[in-house]
Amino acid sequence: MVVLEPKRKDIEHPNQNKKYSASLRLWHWLNAIVITGSLLTVLLNSTLLDTGNNAAFIKDQLHGAGAAVTDDQARSVAHELSDKVWAIHTYFGYVLAGLVLFRILLEFFQLADQKLIRKIKIAYREYYITKRNRELARHEFWVKTLYAVFYLFIFTMAATGLCLAFEDDVPALKAIHAIREIHQFTMYLILSFIVLHLGGVFLAERKDSKGITSDMINGGK
Repeated sequence: MVVLEPKRKDIEHPNQNKKYSASLRLWHWLNAIVITGSLLTVLLNSTLLDTGNNAAFIKDQLHGAGAAVTDDQARSVAHELSDKVWAIHTYFGYVLAGLVLFRILLEFFQLADQKLIRKIKIAYREYYITKRNRELARHEFWVKTLYAVFYLFIFTMAATGLCLAFEDDVPALKAIHAIREIHQFTMYLILSFIVLHLGGVFLAERKDSKGITSDMINGGK
């Protein structure tokens, strides 16, 4: 948990707070909304709209109303309801893929002192080479490295999601059964990271980085 506890201070200027560009803040909050929406659709289809449970429920309700319904017909209706939610999940996936592309481009056009790769390099240099601000540098290095891993997770999620969305049109994709397993496993990795990240931010707000959440809204003024 401590590893994911972000620090408010800038490693190059320890007396100043970190600055966040409007583009990065926009990406951060849109990404949070899209991932949350995507996970909620999975949760909904795994619980309230589970095809097996709903098929039995639909059949019982229609029988109670005097309608004759077979198991296949009830399952077909339940499956259709589930498909509608999966369609929404797919739309979230398209937006996530767009956000991944946006974040990659942002890394090239972002101000130099706000680029992720540069921050990792500076933290590494401060800790292992110049040995200045070692505690802050070590913390910054591992936090930013884990953020880079998270970006890899969402890239994998978006890429495998696109493969699943177009597998009916590309037979070669349909033959690769591991894509769905990777997509599902990556979802759990992202969910774990989110839980740890939220816990880290909570701890940071209660310790020496109070105001770090508002910094991601106002830019770190």
